[in-house]
Parts: sequence; structure tokens; C-alpha cells
Amino acid sequence: MRNTLIALIAIFCLASCDLSKYKLVKEYDLETRFEKSKGTETATYSEVIAFYDQLQEAYPSIQVKKYGTTDSGEPLRLVLFSPSEDFDIDNLRANNTIILINNGIHPGESDGIDATMMLFRDLAQDSIQVPKNTVLATIPVYNIGGALNRNTTSRTNQNGPLSYGFRGNARNFDLNRDFIKSDTKNTRSFAEIFHAINPDIFVDTHVSNGADYQYTLTHLFTQHDKLGGELGAYLHESMMPSLEASLWEHDWDITPYVNVYNEVPEKGFTQFMDSPRYSTGYATLWNTLGLMIETHMLKPYKKRVTGTYRALQSIIDIAERDRAQIKDLRDKADRKYLTERWYPTNFEVDSTKISKLQFKGYEGNTIESEVTNGKRLQYDRKKPFTKEIDYYNNYVATEKIEIPRGYVIPQGWWNVIDILKSNNVEMLKLPKDTTIYVEKYRIEDYKTYSNAYEGHYPHSNTKVSSVTDSVRFRKGDIYISTFQPAVRYLIETLEPTTVDSFFNWNFFDSILQQKEGFSPYVFEDIAKDLLESNPSLKEEFIQKQKSDKEFAQDSMMQLDWLHKKSSNYESSHLSYPVFRVGR
Repeated sequence: MRNTLIALIAIFCLASCDLSKYKLVKEYDLETRFEKSKGTETATYSEVIAFYDQLQEAYPSIQVKKYGTTDSGEPLRLVLFSPSEDFDIDNLRANNTIILINNGIHPGESDGIDATMMLFRDLAQDSIQVPKNTVLATIPVYNIGGALNRNTTSRTNQNGPLSYGFRGNARNFDLNRDFIKSDTKNTRSFAEIFHAINPDIFVDTHVSNGADYQYTLTHLFTQHDKLGGELGAYLHESMMPSLEASLWEHDWDITPYVNVYNEVPEKGFTQFMDSPRYSTGYATLWNTLGLMIETHMLKPYKKRVTGTYRALQSIIDIAERDRAQIKDLRDKADRKYLTERWYPTNFEVDSTKISKLQFKGYEGNTIESEVTNGKRLQYDRKKPFTKEIDYYNNYVATEKIEIPRGYVIPQGWWNVIDILKSNNVEMLKLPKDTTIYVEKYRIEDYKTYSNAYEGHYPHSNTKVSSVTDSVRFRKGDIYISTFQPAVRYLIETLEPTTVDSFFNWNFFDSILQQKEGFSPYVFEDIAKDLLESNPSLKEEFIQKQKSDKEFAQDSMMQLDWLHKKSSNYESSHLSYPVFRVGR
């Protein structure tokens, strides 16, 4: 290794050279702040960057690359560890399992930042077992703006480190809600990295606390039914048990992420559903095996970082062992929805299938609060237990969508088109004005958040109706075939009823507002002529007056109803501007 060579040169010079004639070889400080502080502190952003820059200078197996920019103004960095010292991504992807580790999405949850720094150094120095066919990539700090906003108080429940970054980014977005809506420059740059390396396994490092229990480590694998097929079965039946067994062999217990808040876990809990807004949910759309390592924030910082380090080693071992199988299953998954007719979506817990966990917790009691006039939950760490509890980790799709041959998006919706482009979606511009027979959606109903959520007021429970018709499109409008690797991403974003669709994230809210109206004193005469010329409409109108008391007492509501039945009503209102081309 390079350090050995440097040491030999230095020894030779000391023995035979006049040092006054030479510059001394650069020394590298590769001991992290975490180690220097004996496990009480985490590195600052500038220290993290300086560490990896030094690591790249010292070892040919390390490469640091910059991608795009972030809301902070800083570029996003990607660090690669390649045992072969080859950094050609196409070569690496063909011959290796690629693991992408994302750190600092919430910079106050800094365990992975420190663990990954030490892991990359130790691999580069051959001080731990080096994989032969696994390449590691890491985004050292994803939320740079949050990392620069360092403080000692915002993680109210967390047991160390002494200071840390803030959850919101430079524009106060939670980046782990942004992978579909892409409001931030961070997310656009992440997409560039993700598609450049196309990881087989994606790991996001976190810290959380919704209850107290004995574990330092919990895992949050992407939901296996949602991932689906043989790849989902492998994740659930092989990868997850292998991680648990490997950690147990190294004296670490781990349990599924404890998905409760202010409740005792022994009542049972569900697996967290990582929809596409989350990092692992996004990775699923590209058939990447996704995992969040979630340490318990009440445990000492040193123990949390050490556990994260060990969990990452176990993931490397699995990637190395199962390289051929993972590659084969991902290839099959990539082909699955190119031939399938239906796509399952909008998953809910299957309460008929209950798994059992041997859970290690602490006895909890509800007692009178000494602060409020209510009750509080209190855990007694002097009363640990191991109990069998119910765990609901099976889900079923509540909707299935027939996969179209393609979509057409009018070029005016450039905001949506730009996000699709940033996610490597293949598309073409219509070369001339063209009439296409398409399926058109109409928005029939939806609910909207009453409070702001991550810069939006998202919709939910969206209902649509559809008709097929010929539509005239303009030269330059966008045609997108679903026969491409992005097919899952396209369905989850362009079908308005999916939980994280572009519609539900407010990208098409302008169609929800009428742009043209009427003056009652003018429309009264038009409405009268409309009813007299259309007996069936007149009968429908009379029946609605009889059956709907509120309608019968509101003249403006009646005129509006008739206006929507007339040719004066604008066709764009509630008409979803993404069109489906049949199979």
C-alpha cells in the first residue's frame, strides 16, 4: 500500500539523505474525531471532507467525485472504494456487487457518518477483511446544509454526540421525504449519483426512538411485498435473516424497526411502509435492495457507531456471498414489468398474516404526569424482558393499475418533464402535430392536507374516472414508453391514485381551479334555453332539486351544476394532463 512505500522512502532518506535539500513527505491524519474523542463526538462537515480527500491521496483504492450541487451551495460528493483500484463504473457494475451507503440525510443522526469513515479507511488499509467482488460507494454527508447548521440541543432525546447537525436542509426540507417531489438540489444530485452507479444494495443510516427497548440496532428493510417477486422473497427470506444471524454471531442483537410512538412495543407493531418518497422506497422503483440501519438514540453514541460499523460489515459479507444471485434477481426484476399486464400499488397491512418476534424490551407503565394534568409512559430498565409479540410485516396491494404502452405529457408541463429527465427516463419529442387515441383521466375526488407538509399540501385518497378518445398533440409534446427500466418509477409518479404520485404532490393543482366562470344574470337565460332544449337534463335537474335539500336552497349551486353540463364549461378543469397510450 502507498503508506508502506512512503514509510520506506522516509527511512531511506533518514539514513542517506541530507533532509535540508528535500521536502518532507506529507503525513496523513486518518484518525477520526469520533476516535480521538473516545466515542463522544462526531466529525464536522469540513472534517469529513478533509478526511476523504486525505484518504484518496493516501490510497489508490479510494476515489472522491463531485456531483452537481445542493441547496447549501456545496457539491454532493461520492466516495468509492474499489479493491481492484478500477473506477470505471461500467466495469465495476459488470463484475461486482455495488453497495451505496447514504449518510447524514438527517445530520443529527450522525452514526453512519463516523462508522463509514472508519470502514473506508480500514478497508483501504487492509486492516479488516477486504471483499474481492464488492465495491463500496458512499455519500459521506447528504444533507450538507443541515450538517453545517450544527447545534447541541435539537435532538431532544438523543444520547450523544456532543454536537451534531440539524434535520432540515439549507431550505429546511426533510430530504427523506423528497425523493419523488425533488424540491431540492440535493435530491436532483442524488438521482444523478444513483443512476450513475445503479447500486445493487442501498443502505441509509439513521437514528430513531419511538419506544425504549434493549436493542442498539434495528433494521428497516424495504417492504418485501412491495418490492415483489423473487427479489422481494430473497430480501425477506435470505438477506434479512442473514444480516440478523451475522450480527448475532458477532454479539450484536438486532430487531425490525420498532414502529411505535409513545406506546409499548409488546402490544405488537407493523413494519414501516417505505413509500417512494423515502430513500429505500425510491430505490425499490429501480429494483435495488434497500435497507435503513436505525440505531436507538437512547443508547450511548460509541455503542451506536460501533454497531453501525458492524452492520455495514455484515452487509458487505452478504453482498460478497450472494453476488451472482443478487445480479440475477435484479435482472429478472428489471424485466418483470416489461411483460406484466398489471402493476400492484397502494399497499396496506395484511392483518390476517401475523409474524412473531422474540422481542427484548423493558416493562412500561402509564403513570400520572408530574408536568401535565395527564398521563405519561415510563419504562423501567431494571425490568428487562423477552416476550413473543405480534409483528405485521405482510402487505397487500389495494389497487392494481393496467400498465399502458406509454404516456404522453404536453410540453407545457416542463416541471414534471424535468424531474423525469433527472431520473434517466427515456422519452422522445413528437416530431409533428399528431392525433393519438388515448385514455384520459378525470379527477373525481381527493382529500388535501390541512397543514403544510414539506413545502406542500399533499392530496390523498384520489379517485379518477377515465374515457378513451382521440387527442391532438403538438409537435414537441413528450411521448414516454413504459418499455424501459424506469417503468416502476413512471407508474408511481404519473398514475394520480398512487400514494406519491406527482398529482398527490400538487404538481397539477392548476387543473383543480376553474379559470372561466359566469355571471348569474347572464347565465340565467342560457340555462333556461339549455333546459328547454334538453328534456332529459331538465328531468335530472328537477330530481336533484327534490333529492338534495342543500342544492334546492342554493341558486348559485344550481346554476353552477347547469354550467358544468353546458358547452361553456372548460374541458381542462379536473382533466388530468397526462395521457395513457393503450397496450
